[in-house]
Amino acid sequence: MTLLTVENAHTYYGKIHALKGISLTVEEGEIVTLIGGNGAGKTTTLNTITGIVPTAEGRILLNGDDITHTPAHEIVSKGVVQSPEGRKIFTRLTVRENLEIGAYQRNDSAGIARDMAYVFERFPRLKEREKQLGGTLSGGEQQMLAMGRALMASPRILLLDEPSMGLAPLLVAAIFDVITYLNRENGTTILLVEQNAAMALIVANRGYVLQSGRITHADDADALRNDPTVIEAYLGGH
Repeated sequence: MTLLTVENAHTYYGKIHALKGISLTVEEGEIVTLIGGNGAGKTTTLNTITGIVPTAEGRILLNGDDITHTPAHEIVSKGVVQSPEGRKIFTRLTVRENLEIGAYQRNDSAGIARDMAYVFERFPRLKEREKQLGGTLSGGEQQMLAMGRALMASPRILLLDEPSMGLAPLLVAAIFDVITYLNRENGTTILLVEQNAAMALIVANRGYVLQSGRITHADDADALRNDPTVIEAYLGGH
């Protein structure tokens, strides 16, 4: 079943035409990745889907329902949840308080408690630092907190924006292990924006390549990993 559809989306920042008619789909239970260089439009795509940046043209559908002009907070309540680039945690709040904010639109106390326990199980480092202020955490721990906060919103589809950015290789591997677990064991549908294209295409089912606000390639992850153009541009080919 197609959970998310973007049809011919055009997005502007002032006079800058950031997205130039992109179309993509995410099936329920998939990991789909968006790869591309800096300024390609990857974060803009996620921000357009979540209503942070309005689309000037085109449609966004969630399970067939048009959410193109739905306010951002209502899109979250429908289960489209973003873990943003740069983490953007609340540095003066504790780890637990950051996680509780992720669930602010929910009123199912038993479900919130269950998901809090799940986040602490997946990220035991956060449990150890439950009462610490977010600003005292390492970069990797802050990324775990940002992902945990998104999970507390009980997402139907989780949008991850550069989860490995700035992390040491061991932490990158740990983050991608969690992404794989969330998808395969918990059934979470994921749309992943990632500059580490090699890692992204290992965990993803399918991928799209963005360049200057346009999709230039769309295929299964295996096919993209073996595409000479993608290898040359994004996988360190020569």
